[in-house]
Amino acid sequence: MSFHADPRFDAVGSVRATPETLAGLDEWRGLDPQQQPTYQDAAELETALAELRSVPPLIFAGEADLLRSRIADAAAGRAFILTGGDCAETFADAEADKIRRRIQTVLQMAAVLTYGGSVPVVKMGRMAGQFAKPRSSDTETREGTTLPSYRGDIVNDHAFTPEGRRHDPNRLLQAYHISASTLNLIRAFTQGGFADLRRVHDWNQGFLGSNPNYHRYEQIAREIDRALKFMAACGADFDAINSVEFFAAHEALLLEYESALTRIDSRTGNPYAVSGHFLWIGERTRDVGGAHVDFLSRVHNPIGVKLGPTTTKDEVLRLVDKLDPERTPGRLSFITRMGAGQIREKLPTLLAEVGAELPQVAWVCDPMHGNTITSGNGFKTRRFEDVVEEVSGFFDAHAEAGTIPGGLHVELTGDDVTEVLGGGAEIDEEGLRRRYETLVDPRLNHDQSLEMAFQVAELLTKATRA
Repeated sequence: MSFHADPRFDAVGSVRATPETLAGLDEWRGLDPQQQPTYQDAAELETALAELRSVPPLIFAGEADLLRSRIADAAAGRAFILTGGDCAETFADAEADKIRRRIQTVLQMAAVLTYGGSVPVVKMGRMAGQFAKPRSSDTETREGTTLPSYRGDIVNDHAFTPEGRRHDPNRLLQAYHISASTLNLIRAFTQGGFADLRRVHDWNQGFLGSNPNYHRYEQIAREIDRALKFMAACGADFDAINSVEFFAAHEALLLEYESALTRIDSRTGNPYAVSGHFLWIGERTRDVGGAHVDFLSRVHNPIGVKLGPTTTKDEVLRLVDKLDPERTPGRLSFITRMGAGQIREKLPTLLAEVGAELPQVAWVCDPMHGNTITSGNGFKTRRFEDVVEEVSGFFDAHAEAGTIPGGLHVELTGDDVTEVLGGGAEIDEEGLRRRYETLVDPRLNHDQSLEMAFQVAELLTKATRA
């Protein structure tokens, strides 16, 4: 389906917000917001924000509502969420070919999960807005020189120079425009026939045919192709598989950006953050009394919260009361990031305490962030085996608690990078030197992403049969 042609969506989608209509949305300013840039020129910042307040929305309220209904299906076990994309998008990598390869990778993973698990897959990309990253330190020191830390292209540049590391409010505008062009490409690829399931073989084009999972994927593609030919012979109508729904997600870290891109839905009068369909709050900023939770409690997008291994029952229930007081199915997702060494101890206990009380919440596994290590030769990396172990522990914890494993949230790229150790390609520490390209966190490459999809499909099959 095409969002823009769907009569359920307002042709405009939102109206420009005014101080009166946004009453209460600025309460976050008095709550000591964490992980925010430090802009030196207040007038320069206000000029950028004024322009952001006047630009068209990147997404429409009706699209966010549709995603909420899809997430509700995942919470109930009728679907499975797949979120994938860069740890931190960069302005330089907003190229058509790189975006296409990321979309291809997610589509291939979704095909494997759908075929293996026999459930619809809700596809989301960490794309068109994932430009900011929280940092553990405000500064970085190299050879005696101390400069502000790199906080993502929306804030400053990775180049270690005083000018590059300056917090530049004009980057907010640049992020908006690159997000708009990225969304335009996403919609073109997913609505224009590229994502047609009858082209399932074509999604392998441009990738290395020698990778260990290529033939496994091609086998599934042939089986899907054979099933589609059978359906065609039976007179099936294939309009429904000509395109796919693909939603944009990012961490709502920079509150000035999110606030400036908040609009009032012309259908309902409710505020929506129009920077992306799905926004999440990170582990560092999920304080229930903090600025990020307060802001996202006031917009009507579906939202997520990252939960680490120290999360308590009380914290979860207070977050639900604040963010989802009406217990609306699909409104809230909890994205667990416990680490392979702790998930089998921590998550079953948490689910036993709160799972039965929260049937409307979608539980999603982020197996990346709790498994970051430093290699012997100094690279920030992860072990593929640890990532898979956390996913396995996630499914086992839900089986033990009688709750529903609702999705997977991973950092990946469609490029042939070497940033995560192990996997079928057996990347070792020296192998990291070949193509280590990330500026922040290590990502699964295309082959590792497919390998993960096959393993998750097996877990999903067991879960759906249970």
